[in-house]
Amino acid sequence: MNRREFTSLLLSAHAASAVGRRPPNIVFILADDLGWGELGCYGNTFNQTPNIDRIAAEGIRFTNAYAAAPVCSPTRTSIIVGQHPARVGITDFLRADDPNYLRPGPASLARVLKSAGYRTGLIGKWHLMGDYKTRRGDPKHHGFDEVICSETSYIGPGYYWHPYKHLAGLPARRPGEYLTDRLNQEAVDFIARNAGTRPFFLYLSHYAVHTKLDSKPEVLAKYTAKPGAGQKKNNPALAAMLETVDEGVGMILDELGKRGLDRETIVIFNSDNGGETNVTTNAHLHGGKSMLFEGGLRVPLAARWPGQIPAGAVSHDAVVSTDYYPTLVELAGARPPAGHIQDGVSLAGLLRRPKSHLARRDIVWYYPLAGDHFLGGKSAMSIRNGRWKLIEFLNTGHRELYDLEADPSELRDMAAAKPGLVKRMADRLAVWRTATVKKPS
Repeated sequence: MNRREFTSLLLSAHAASAVGRRPPNIVFILADDLGWGELGCYGNTFNQTPNIDRIAAEGIRFTNAYAAAPVCSPTRTSIIVGQHPARVGITDFLRADDPNYLRPGPASLARVLKSAGYRTGLIGKWHLMGDYKTRRGDPKHHGFDEVICSETSYIGPGYYWHPYKHLAGLPARRPGEYLTDRLNQEAVDFIARNAGTRPFFLYLSHYAVHTKLDSKPEVLAKYTAKPGAGQKKNNPALAAMLETVDEGVGMILDELGKRGLDRETIVIFNSDNGGETNVTTNAHLHGGKSMLFEGGLRVPLAARWPGQIPAGAVSHDAVVSTDYYPTLVELAGARPPAGHIQDGVSLAGLLRRPKSHLARRDIVWYYPLAGDHFLGGKSAMSIRNGRWKLIEFLNTGHRELYDLEADPSELRDMAAAKPGLVKRMADRLAVWRTATVKKPS
């Protein structure tokens, strides 16, 4: 054992003492563009997701979980550093050769967990690189011990069959390899080789179900033949892709069980934003990816940790992806660098006591665009507090107000009926913007 490994073990022991037990292994599974209502545990009867549903059945499911942005890179930023994307300066998805990227630093989630003795691994999509030629935002600079099947060039439209255009030179493990299958097996292998005295953090970040949709033919045929199959509602291609993601969740749960790690591991399933409305419907929610309506922001979230999270729990509290960082840091008994601002709140207590509630707070989204998004989103910012949600469109100043308890589909704009509330929420939004949005350098 070298000096670095010995130090990591000491830190792990210290973290275990801080929380009264060995820190849990963490498996964080992120789907891409998976809408709120695509899972069986959220009421979908067309798609088949028994393993993800098992996480919810054996743990907790959230009905008001949000992504920090309606597109991927900002949300992924919020997970890795626990800050609002606007504070970091990544408010839209990063293009190929983008000069913007997630700056490496001591506060990244992987680095903080590593300092507490964790073995850390990323499998799959990163999309925080920026310029792939200079690779200044490479995940290897963010504290991951292992980086596997993470894009080496711009992902663009999805590439799901070997040879993968965004993973140049990656050898296949078997002929005719499908990318989601590969990621699933890599996740199981990561757990197998890291199951030991050190806790591990696995960030399994799927490229699916991002368009262009491309599924395994035999699975696609099954869903195409199902009654009710359609182009957007009950999309067979999306359902087939999701089934393969779900198979991997089952493989992970089985591996943890086989190794006796069930009660030592928290497994979290989430999505980076809502579904694309050109391939699915997020009904009963309004809108989809790129929009600050609920369909673009509300995402599935389920977590399982036997013995710590009560089985079959449901929380209706509003939570957001900036909350994952303080939650996992607390559960690990870790400490972020002094002075690191955390824009989220820890959900650790809520996970263990689902009948409790978080303190009421503002949840804010900031999505400035030079022009409309190709999926229909517009430059806007939004704030939710309790039942009320205000959307302010930045290019016009137009404001819309919705009562999400009475009108979760956002069909009735209440702005004209409640001008005082609109002003109060808009004022808080303006104060937040001044205090939080990163100034151009």
